[in-house]
Amino acid sequence: MDETLKYQIALSLIPNIGDILAKRLVAYCGSVEAVFKEKKQALERIPGIGSVNVNNILNHDVFGAAEAEVNFVRKNHINPVFYLDASYPKRLLHCDDSPILLYFKGNTNLNAEKVISIVGTREATEYGKRICEKLIADLAPHQATIVSGLAYGIDICAHKAALQQGLPTICVLAHGLDKIYPAVHATTANKMLEQGGWLTDFKSKTKPDRENFPSRNRIVAGIADATLVIESKVNGGSLITADIANTYNRDVFAFPGRVDDAWSEGCNALIKNNKAAMIQNATDLVNAMGWEPKKGQKAPQQNKLFVELNPEEERIVNELRKKENITIDELCLVCKLPMSKVSSILLTLEFSGVVKSMPGKTYRVC
Repeated sequence: MDETLKYQIALSLIPNIGDILAKRLVAYCGSVEAVFKEKKQALERIPGIGSVNVNNILNHDVFGAAEAEVNFVRKNHINPVFYLDASYPKRLLHCDDSPILLYFKGNTNLNAEKVISIVGTREATEYGKRICEKLIADLAPHQATIVSGLAYGIDICAHKAALQQGLPTICVLAHGLDKIYPAVHATTANKMLEQGGWLTDFKSKTKPDRENFPSRNRIVAGIADATLVIESKVNGGSLITADIANTYNRDVFAFPGRVDDAWSEGCNALIKNNKAAMIQNATDLVNAMGWEPKKGQKAPQQNKLFVELNPEEERIVNELRKKENITIDELCLVCKLPMSKVSSILLTLEFSGVVKSMPGKTYRVC
């Protein structure tokens, strides 16, 4: 078994042989071991390989590093998953450039029935975090697996919310499993080992260099049924993941934001350019995906429709929708209603679950 793993790791380490060519080599040669034992003339006849790559294959320089990696994964209880293994994520198999070898540490199923990737800005606002937390809480009845990248902002918010709701959550890393980056998220990452796991296609001692992140993003996009973007600048890295998901013909969803908010420009652009479907809550996502809740569990319910509100209540709710965290004084001014009336209406709306009081005597729509 370790001998086979050595060949699998070695194949992933050959210079200039990417995942597509590696799969072609195995297909032509019949097995991963046969790639390294094939004659030079036969290798040169394989389309796209070339004489330089043939020499890289035959000189066996990668075997030392491969053997060291075998020792590392065995010592640290890491599960290597080759693309021909039954446990390899089946969704990734549909992606031409999917990794030939993954390293996984954890206890969850990489082929779970429902998997969603959540990405977004590293500078998440309270609005973005609130949306992320509520979305995942409402997805709890569906037992969806949550995938993200362990980065600051929306990523770590998604992982923490999944852990809180008892959902499996997987972080896809842009480095080897000998470290956690950023280190400040190590506590959360360690909790994920009992309720999800860590996933990468990079061997140990690989640093989280900038060029590794787009490669990481293809796994985030390919391993899930859909990718959901919560807050992104117009040039945000999460848009790369969304673009990759689109090339994989996966569903992409985005939460809209204010037109003058820099952290919503990316999401709004995805929706405007038909690169993502707009959603406002978990119900929209569940309906789009055709998900049904697990037996005996209730699906998340939509908020009550505003048609049930009287004219004065509707006027106040409309103003709250226009501006987040508006004060009661501002509501009295714009709605032209006395303080006593506005206070009474807000109290009724709060009891009904339509609005929520916030610090500083401000209010927002739930």
